Amino acid sequence: MSNRINLKALPNFLKNGSAGGIILLFCVIISLIVANSPLGEGFDDFLGTQIGFNTENIHLRYPILLWINDGLMAIFFLLVGLEIKRELVEGELASPKKAALPILCAIGGALVPAFIYLLFNKGTLTEHGWGIPMATDIAFALAAVTALGKRVPASLKIFLAALAIVDDLLAILVIAIFYSSELNYANLGYAGAIFLLLILFNRFGVKNIIFYLIPGVFIWYFIHHSGIHATIAGVLTALTLPTTPDEKESPLEKLEHMLTKPVNFLIIPIFALANTNITFEDGMVEGLFSNLGLGIVLGLVLGKPIGILFVSWLSVKSKVGLLPRDANWLHMIGVGLLAGIGFTMSIFIALLSFAEPHFVAEAKFSILTGSVLSAILGSILLAFSGKKSYDS
Repeated sequence: MSNRINLKALPNFLKNGSAGGIILLFCVIISLIVANSPLGEGFDDFLGTQIGFNTENIHLRYPILLWINDGLMAIFFLLVGLEIKRELVEGELASPKKAALPILCAIGGALVPAFIYLLFNKGTLTEHGWGIPMATDIAFALAAVTALGKRVPASLKIFLAALAIVDDLLAILVIAIFYSSELNYANLGYAGAIFLLLILFNRFGVKNIIFYLIPGVFIWYFIHHSGIHATIAGVLTALTLPTTPDEKESPLEKLEHMLTKPVNFLIIPIFALANTNITFEDGMVEGLFSNLGLGIVLGLVLGKPIGILFVSWLSVKSKVGLLPRDANWLHMIGVGLLAGIGFTMSIFIALLSFAEPHFVAEAKFSILTGSVLSAILGSILLAFSGKKSYDS
């Protein structure tokens, strides 16, 4: 047997469609181990370390955790914004006929989980967390469906990707409207003026990405100090990037290709390392049966598939939309379950929802539990819901 190192192993792994989800899962496990070891307190202290600088007019000194959640995640949202715009211009959301089913299913898959959460938490201290079970984690959901290979139709993977992108757009709107603090209108005005400048760059045919990214940093700064969550700056910047429906690589597509691997293999894993550090304590399992825990777990595991299945059935019956090619109703239930993997965005909304550490920890554990259950149930159902092999 040869002892030579296979130099192609890492590049081949990174090209695998499920690689991002595997790395993300590894980081979740590492974070949980560290949090429940003697290293846990030191890791918390590290995340609380202040870095940056403050001057009389510029305030940019924050804990490392905030730089991750507000800074690095703005780059994640920039990529999400690029994906949304590309799909609207040339992809699965480019025409009403193509877009109808994933858009409607994403809406149904967001509203039903929020309704289930409110059934348990209306009028309680945790009522504000209703947005937590609305979100789908693109990386984990697509990694799960990709791992099934030809056991699911290729059209189903495209449908799930389009649904997850619309789902992210809904989550972005929810964060901007419902999870923002008191607004500073002057800073919003500065951000708006720069945003208009980027739109003018687009209109006048400016192709150089730098002319969008540098002003985008200033949009981030002003939005961060406006009361709206800073990550929205990434989406606003993305929407101004020029793109075309033809095959020639546009500035938007160029930036998307540049960001995909750093976001999937670095930024999201760092977010997971920093935010999944749940310290297991007595009563945490019982917390899954609290109003908060039940609202999140049932919202993800039941609310997502119920919302998606009901809306898809209604759309098909009313001839507004069509099922993905070669897909059946069991496939749609399976996709609905995988959409219940709400990990990254759900934790992000949980952090915005609660100031109390025990609510945040309980929400994180409930998100983790609901997402794992959704992944297992969805993968099993999809693996046995049709033919043994579909054409790619």
